[in-house]
Amino acid sequence: MRIFDPHIHMTSRTTDDYEAMYAAGVRALVEPAFWLGQPRTSVDSFVDYFDALVGWERFRASQFGIAHHCTIALNPKEANDPRCTPVLDLLPRYLAKDGVVAVGEIGFDSMTEDEEKAFSRQLELAREFALPAMVHTPHRDKLAGTRRTLDLVEAAGMEPRMVVVDHLNEVTVDVVDEAGAWMGFSIYPDTKMDPDRMVAILGRRVELGRGLDRVLVNSAADWGKSDPLRTRATGEAMLAAGFTEDDVDRVLWRNPVEFFGQSGRLLLDVPAADQGATFAGNSLLRGERA
Repeated sequence: MRIFDPHIHMTSRTTDDYEAMYAAGVRALVEPAFWLGQPRTSVDSFVDYFDALVGWERFRASQFGIAHHCTIALNPKEANDPRCTPVLDLLPRYLAKDGVVAVGEIGFDSMTEDEEKAFSRQLELAREFALPAMVHTPHRDKLAGTRRTLDLVEAAGMEPRMVVVDHLNEVTVDVVDEAGAWMGFSIYPDTKMDPDRMVAILGRRVELGRGLDRVLVNSAADWGKSDPLRTRATGEAMLAAGFTEDDVDRVLWRNPVEFFGQSGRLLLDVPAADQGATFAGNSLLRGERA
């Protein structure tokens, strides 16, 4: 089983996670720009974070045989903080870089006016740089937030095929499907979606003749309670429910390659790991070899 996790925050994970992910079949991933769990206090903190996403974290993943890509954006939660919004003027510097395969996460957290302004501006940037957009749907009043999201995508002139609307569930999937956008699902241990619910949604799509196109399944693992192996668990649940290995490959590999391939920047060939390799003078080793 080969896996491309299209949404996972590896900056907050450990090398043990990388090892376990590789053993589970993960060979590529996308890490969206995210908030830290506590407020950032200046634009400079974004500079260091973005530099790490396009540099150190890609190197760290490569040492475990995994191709790392990222998305860059001002996330919805921090769009409400006036100390952070000037980063919007900095984004073009990073959206031009190799390995940046989308603008994201953008969208809504609490559906404020400031979030909407930042969302619309970043949709404009996605069009300017011919990049896909990764959209976060709000945690509350999810259906209304999803509908408003799709209205803004249309108003921005974004082609639906260039947009993935993430963190969907049984209530929101159909409206995104009907709009022609990609449907993203985050599989969590206790919240959002779980493997069995995900398989039920996939089964319903097949029964209705909608197939497995435009579906992305991710772990969205971060510094909170989450699991970077939920993609593997979903693949296993699909097989147990009667889906074929080709179906699993379609959902867990070919679909994310198709969506992010629209950026023209996928870097799926990972050089053989060199434990002695360094990035900016640093390696993953601690101390001398025994």
